[in-house]
Amino acid sequence: QVQLVESGGGLVQAGGSLRLSCAVSGRTFSSSTMGWFRQAPGKEREFVATVMRNVGSTYYADSVKGRFTISRDNAKNTVYLQMNSLKPEDTADYYCAAAFSTTGWWLETTYADWGQGTRVTVSS
Repeated sequence: QVQLVESGGGLVQAGGSLRLSCAVSGRTFSSSTMGWFRQAPGKEREFVATVMRNVGSTYYADSVKGRFTISRDNAKNTVYLQMNSLKPEDTADYYCAAAFSTTGWWLETTYADWGQGTRVTVSS
């Protein structure tokens, strides 16, 4: 059974930092493209960042580029999202997701497995 479990969310002031973690079990982590998505209240879920399987190339949404960093530790079957210089508009539920494909990495439909999400609230 595939499981993705996020942790690390919470309440932080604008300008602060948080690091999200996503522990993966039940699938070959090193062969998985891992992504982070978020859904703000009243809005659709959107792509945040992804890290490719194998070479580990990374891609980011323009809204987080330069502030967020995605990384993976294949030995720990864990993907991370370091979030710096947080803004109130970053407030959302953050989800990690896993895919076998390396194409369409910005699309929700590319990802077969999802976590339950962790809430990030940024106060102004």
